[in-house]
Amino acid sequence: MPCCPETIVFPAFFAVFLLSEALPAYYAAFMASRNSGSRPGTRQKAQLMSSSEIERTLVRLVHEIIEKNNGAQDLALVGIRSRGVYLAQRIGQRIERIEKVPVPVGSLDITAYRDDLSPMTKPVVQKTDIGFPITGKKVILVDDILFTGRTTRAALEALFRYGRPTQVQLCVLIDRGHRELPVEATFVGRRVHTSREERIELLLQEVDDAEKVLLIEKAG
Repeated sequence: MPCCPETIVFPAFFAVFLLSEALPAYYAAFMASRNSGSRPGTRQKAQLMSSSEIERTLVRLVHEIIEKNNGAQDLALVGIRSRGVYLAQRIGQRIERIEKVPVPVGSLDITAYRDDLSPMTKPVVQKTDIGFPITGKKVILVDDILFTGRTTRAALEALFRYGRPTQVQLCVLIDRGHRELPVEATFVGRRVHTSREERIELLLQEVDDAEKVLLIEKAG
């Protein structure tokens, strides 16, 4: 039975909204790689972050997470598929090295909970892997890019099926604005102003053989 956590550590207005509403190798193949600007009619407008900038940003986010949570006791990370999983793994490993305590990391597929898919769409539901109890944990949802907020809403609904965390916090590498729902991240790597016609792509070594953040625009 789905259940809701007792405390959600998002801004207070988001609580009102809620009332209304190393990765296992065997499924790594589902993490499709991206070629920058590969979609027809698009091109790279700018590189927003280099590999070293991503690394420094993750280090800062790790320290912010540790400081806000007074260490890593009862902390767990859940990455939103697909690239949020890799970011969660990196963050979890760094927290463990600093705090000397195990930090469980899971992955969450939100496909079945999305509200922005066409009824004609036949999405491929991938594997959710949360191999630890989340009840009583402080769970940090990790995603690559925060946009409309609909991915986060779906992730919360999916997460609550697995238990009752005492807190849920959101960590994103990029916040590009254009929110459609009252969702804000607790931890933000970088805020980027974009138009709705533009797209942001995160490339990671684990799946793309490259490490950077790109701003993509329509060609012509």
